[in-house]
Amino acid sequence: MKKAKKSLGQNFLVDENIINKIINVIDITNRNILEVGPGTGNLTKEILKKNPNSFLAIEKDNNLAKELKKRFQNKVNIINNDILKINENSLSVKPLTVFGNLPYNISTEILIKWIMNMDYKKSWFNYLILMFQKEVADRIVSNFNNRTYGRLSIIANWRLKIKKICDISCHCFFPKPKVESSLLLLEPKKNFLSFESPKNLEKITRIFFMHRRKKIKSPFLQIFNKDKHLAKKLGIDLDLRPQNLDFDTYFELTKEYENLRC
Repeated sequence: MKKAKKSLGQNFLVDENIINKIINVIDITNRNILEVGPGTGNLTKEILKKNPNSFLAIEKDNNLAKELKKRFQNKVNIINNDILKINENSLSVKPLTVFGNLPYNISTEILIKWIMNMDYKKSWFNYLILMFQKEVADRIVSNFNNRTYGRLSIIANWRLKIKKICDISCHCFFPKPKVESSLLLLEPKKNFLSFESPKNLEKITRIFFMHRRKKIKSPFLQIFNKDKHLAKKLGIDLDLRPQNLDFDTYFELTKEYENLRC
């Protein structure tokens, strides 16, 4: 077994039952596939058996990329690069079905980047089938009035339909990580509220969740120039805490913030 690099957050998936479950989440026959972080190629090998239309894989580790190119040759187009440095919208003219055992240390950064860069008219992917640290996955799938609900929940649910497939034991990886994992299926929403800039949603949620245990009155009045009438218009109780506001309320607050700046 190839030695994993701790600096790259490498934990290779080795459990055949889990691999089989991942490749059967949806029918991938004749789909255009992107795998992020193929590592030693355990998942790659099984995806190929499903006869995808095209197969692109991005691997940051130089040595692993060389071995993957040698092993799969022209069956998989291996790109030796950092996924965070790649413009995902330029990878394919057709929507990609994306698989990824994302490095836990950058998984949130990757997902946020992909969401922020999604085109309003056409998404560069049709499905994301991704593994996250369970704690991160719980935040992604969380709903309001939960302790795990926060900025990541809101931003992810703005553009994505989210379904948790299963939890994955740390014993399914080599080397064994110290945490459990979860597999999520994410799909672009057809209907969503568009913003002048998605960065404004990031800003609103950052300010509100800066002090998640405190009431929202202070950040609300800070952002909206002490306009309590807006709170009444939106039906917002300023004595609530950030985790008590649902997704749509944060989306509406972002639109109001953009209107304020016009």
